[in-house]
Parts: sequence; structure tokens; C-alpha cells
Amino acid sequence: MVDTLWLVLGGLMFYWFVMTIAQQQGWLPEQIRTQGPITTLHTQYGKVLLDRLSQPRRFWRAYGNFGVGIAIVMMAGVFLMVLIAGIQAVVNPQPTVVNEPQNVLVIPGVNDFLPLSVAPEIVFGLLVGLVVHEGGHGLFCRVGDIEIDSMGLAMLAIIPIGAFVEPEEMSRLKADRGSQTRMFAAGVTNNFAVTIVGFLLLFGPVMGAVSVAPGAPVGDIVTGSPADQAGIERGDRITAINGESVADADALNRRLTEIEDKTVEVTVATGDGERTERVTRELFVTRSAAGALDGAANDSGQPVHIQSVNGSNVSTRAELRSLLESNPRVTVTTNRTEFELVGGAAVQGLTEESPLANRSEITNASQFVITRFDGERIVSADELSAALEATTPGDTVQVTAVVDGEKRQFTTTLTDGPADHGYIGVTIIPGIGGNTIDDFGIFEYPAEQFLASLGGTSGLSPMGFLSHSIQALSLPFAGALGATSYNFAGFVEPVTNFYTVEGPLSFLGGWLFLIANLLFWTGWININLGFFNCVPAYPLDGGHILRSTTEAVVSRLNVGDGRRLTRMVTTTIGLTMGAGLVLMVFGPQLFGG
Repeated sequence: MVDTLWLVLGGLMFYWFVMTIAQQQGWLPEQIRTQGPITTLHTQYGKVLLDRLSQPRRFWRAYGNFGVGIAIVMMAGVFLMVLIAGIQAVVNPQPTVVNEPQNVLVIPGVNDFLPLSVAPEIVFGLLVGLVVHEGGHGLFCRVGDIEIDSMGLAMLAIIPIGAFVEPEEMSRLKADRGSQTRMFAAGVTNNFAVTIVGFLLLFGPVMGAVSVAPGAPVGDIVTGSPADQAGIERGDRITAINGESVADADALNRRLTEIEDKTVEVTVATGDGERTERVTRELFVTRSAAGALDGAANDSGQPVHIQSVNGSNVSTRAELRSLLESNPRVTVTTNRTEFELVGGAAVQGLTEESPLANRSEITNASQFVITRFDGERIVSADELSAALEATTPGDTVQVTAVVDGEKRQFTTTLTDGPADHGYIGVTIIPGIGGNTIDDFGIFEYPAEQFLASLGGTSGLSPMGFLSHSIQALSLPFAGALGATSYNFAGFVEPVTNFYTVEGPLSFLGGWLFLIANLLFWTGWININLGFFNCVPAYPLDGGHILRSTTEAVVSRLNVGDGRRLTRMVTTTIGLTMGAGLVLMVFGPQLFGG
């Protein structure tokens, strides 16, 4: 990423040098102007169209007044958000990939969350956003009888980064305050309107025609694992094991847990059809949160292979579970080290409401692994979760656990919790005894989760639209935020293999995925453009709106120098916003070490 960023910066400097020479030599037409690496294209075309569109002025004034209200509410929200984020960046800096400086740039391939695979859709969404934004300014100039000097496009080298409408300054100053405010608010209003229309189409008919294809979607492969050695790849979909179909990743996991055969026949669906692979399984550890392998089982990028359990060769999860059923504690020998494995659900901590929180022998323990719950043998974290789902609050159960190497038994009464079943108040580490042990080697792609976030599995209501919109905004960062293991860039290869098109729009076939990507990125970019331009700092629209609304409020106050008070308020808020934005972008790196 650093190399790519330096290449981009070098290209910008070269472009700046060439364009400076061209401008000095008079080689550029007067419609093209440069300032540093920024090039602006000016035109007089479009004024007649704007005059015609502005004719229903009563309608546009009502629309503009509504937009001003929306913009003011958004400005207040953006002000608080930036202020809080800036303070947080100083008080508790948390450098993450999300707040890396390059991720502020809306440049596919430079921004970690804007991949090149959807660059055309991102550029399309950006162009739509710029056109409707500046078109709104131009339209409301004519609604308010403000003359326009020129219109055009602003570009960072050859990349469009903005559009502009240049009102004739004297004409703008002669316009009443309401006309000016509506003109400045029109851009963000249009951006929000485009987002609403785009997301309505996306969440409704488009996602309503998409469903998750049957099988286990392969998001990634563990390097050196049996699946990797068998040639299974990212984007494949596993549809059957030994001829028995699997509906999803959970079904695949259950099937592999049941089969003791070392070699299994796997049916794999790709975009080009189906193929069959033979996978020779062997046990390996990919993660050891319990510290059995110094907290990092995969330091070298390779899985830690299990060579024997209690001195016997064990190749599958089914065999391992069979051993742990009768003997909760076994000795595991790997190609790196030897450690004791406790077959059970490892507990990382207790909540304050946990019925076990008053037991000092548990709260002070460095190891706490539940091996039996309510008379049922527990071998893994999943089995404890399943056992809890069969209980109700108020049930009295007996818990057997290994606590710091010693077997302990407790009787406790389950309490209410966030789910509709009994609650024991423990944080469970995934896997067996805190170790993630596998015999296959794939990571599931959350195809169904992403589809549900975009409204593809439910009807659309006002609250549902709001919920899906919030989720859609976070999807490009979903993996970095910890919501899933993957970021969502859209329906691109090989992800499209995990979905099918059906219903009235099935005639579109794969083109529906392109439409979905265009709607997703157009809505995503437009709402972000709207939010950004609502920042109450000059020269953004929010800064102009802040000034005009402050003038309106101050004019009603009995003060001697209204202009000075207006300037003080707007300057203070603008500088606060500037400082907050700088701290948001650079604070985590500067103060986080």
C-alpha cells in the first residue's frame, strides 16, 4: 500500500509539472485552468436547461426549505461526531486500518476499502454524486435569480473529484438570505435524495431477486491445509461431501465432524460448473487463544499440524472427539510442541451478572474449561452454546469444569440474558479448550449475512430501510470493524458464485450484479458526500449554511456589532471542525505510538 501511495504521489507531481509548463506556454484553452495538481474544466453549457428546470419555483422553494432543515440537522450531527472522534483520537488513540490517512482518499486501489475490482462502479457513483450536487446549486441559483458565471468539473489529475457552479458574486450578494441558504443546501439535499432512491431500488426489487446459492461458500483457504493441497480455492462452493449434499457451511462442518474417513470426496461448484476433489484430512491448529502454543499457532503462515494424540495417530475431528468423550484431558503432539488439551468450552471471563461471579476459585483462575453441563458432555464451545439454547432462565444445572488443572463441580441457577434461554454469564473462546482445531481448512464467506444486510432476506419497511442503510454504510469496513471476517466490496468475482438470480428479474442474469454494485456504490458515495459537505466549515456547503443561519439568528438579537459576532461564531466552529478532522485522520497515528 505504501508503494502504491508513493506511485500516486509521484504521478501527481509529474502531472503538476507538465500542466504548469503547458499553462505558462499558453497551450491550454481558456476553458481549462490549473492550480497545482487540480484541473478545472469550465463551460457555459447547461444554463438554458437549468432555466427551464427552475420554472416550478414554488415547488423548488418548498423542496429547498426542507433541504435546509435536513442540512442543519446533519450539520449538528456531523459537528458532534467529529468533535467526539477528535477528542477520542487524543484521549484513547486506537490506530486501525480504518483511520489510516490513505483511506480518506476516494481512490480505488489506494483506499484499502475501495478495491480496483469495482473502480468503474465507484467512479460512476462519484460522478453521479458530483453532478447532482453541483446541479442542485446551479438549479437553485436560477430559482433565486442568481446569475451563473460558469459550471464545470474539478479533477485531481485525470480523476474527477468534484464539480462546481460559480455564481456571479454580485448577483449572489444581492439575493435574499433564504435564496442563498437554499442554494447552498441544495447539493447535500440532492445527494441524500439519490441515496434514498438508490437504496430503495437496491434493498427492494434488486436484492429481492438475489438468493444465496446452496453449499458452503469458500472465502479463503488455510495455507498448507488439506483443502489447499486438494486445489480448493477462494470463490469455490462446496455442495456435497461423499455424495451427500450440504446446504451451507454449518452443514459442511457437521458432516465433517461426523465422518471418520481420512479421505473424503468433495463436490465443488464454480462459475464454470462442478468438479470433484479428493481431500486427505489431517488435524491442525490455526489458533490457540488458551496459550497452549504461545497464543499464536500460525506464526509462520502455516498451520501447526497435530502428529498424535495420546501417542495415537488421529486425522479427523470425529476421531478426536471420540477420544475426548471418554478422556477430557489428552496430550497433543504437534510439529512444533507438545501440550495438554482439555476437551471442553474454554471460558475467557465472567460478566458481572454471571451466577458464577461470586466464586473466587473461578474468578481468580487462569484456566477455566467447562467439560460437562447439566449432565451432558461438552467437548467444544459450540456444544456449550447448543446446550444453553435448550435451557430457560431459572433452571438449576450442574457444571463440571477443569479449573487450573483440577476438576471442579458447581451447581448454579441460570439467569436471564440477551437471548431467549438460560444465561450463565461467561465469555466462551471458540474451539476445543480455547484451540481452533480443523481437519479441512476453509474459511466461510458470510454470503447470507451480507445479503441480509442489504435487505435480500426480508421485506422493506421504513425502519427496515433505515436499518439496512446503516448496515450498508458499514459493509465496506465490516471485516476491519470485526462485524465479519470480510469487507464487502460488492457482487464481484468470485463472490458472485455464492449467489443466484431468480424471480421477475432473473432474465437479467449476471447483469443484475452489476446493477446492484452501481446502486450500492452510488448510494454509499452520495451519502458520504452529503455528510462531508455538511461539515460546518468554510468553504464546504455546511460552512456557508452556518454563516447564513448565524446571520439570521444574530440579526434578531440586540447586539451592537452583528457581523463581528457572526464572524466569531463561524470562525470558532470552523476551526474546531478543522482541528477535529485532522485529529480524526492523523491523531491515532500521532498519539497511538
